[in-house]
Amino acid sequence: MRFHNRREAGKLLAHRLQPLLQQPAVIYALPRGGVPVASELALELELPLELVIVRKIGHPAQPERAVAAVAESGRAVFDENERAHLDPAWLEQRIAAEHAEAQRRRRLYNDDHARVFAHGLCAVIVDDGIATGLSMQAAIAELRRDGPSRIIVAVPVAPREAMLELEKAVDAVVVAQLPAQFAGTVGAYYEDFHQLDDDEVLKQLARTRAVVGPHFPAAAAQAADQHSASIAHP
Repeated sequence: MRFHNRREAGKLLAHRLQPLLQQPAVIYALPRGGVPVASELALELELPLELVIVRKIGHPAQPERAVAAVAESGRAVFDENERAHLDPAWLEQRIAAEHAEAQRRRRLYNDDHARVFAHGLCAVIVDDGIATGLSMQAAIAELRRDGPSRIIVAVPVAPREAMLELEKAVDAVVVAQLPAQFAGTVGAYYEDFHQLDDDEVLKQLARTRAVVGPHFPAAAAQAADQHSASIAHP
């Protein structure tokens, strides 16, 4: 099965995810590719849309093969087998460069939007698919700092091995399609898997945020506001 595009994948994923949501939740997209998928979940389920920004670091000889991932906080996760064979100076330089890019994207994407935190709520982390799982692992580690009550990973497609590893780290993993033999790339499962640019991400975020906002019960909203204030004024 191939998804027509990321939006179709998001609609299908929403139906799989809905039965697991028994409490207020925040949808977290991994930009850029995860934004159209997460936007459909947010619209279908009427949940606020946020971002968790992670940058993949590819192997110097095969850039598509992830060897590490770094979040906007600077926290990084590694494929330790690959790391042992990499030049430490090269890896340090790449981490610094991708950390800076993650911070740039946060400034751009959230310039006029009050950030929503999932403290005490369910955090649903969404991407357009998983290949190695390193980017998702970095996103999970990043969001744990906010103190969510539950973490759910939701993706349209993933290899079985990566899903099993992620199930050890979160409360639930929702996958719309779990192929018996993974094709090697996420794009193989889409008819339209074009690379999004910043303008497309910004338009998608604006479209979704114009429709859905932080629809939390008062107590949950107050807890989220208090957590936001504690981060701004530690």
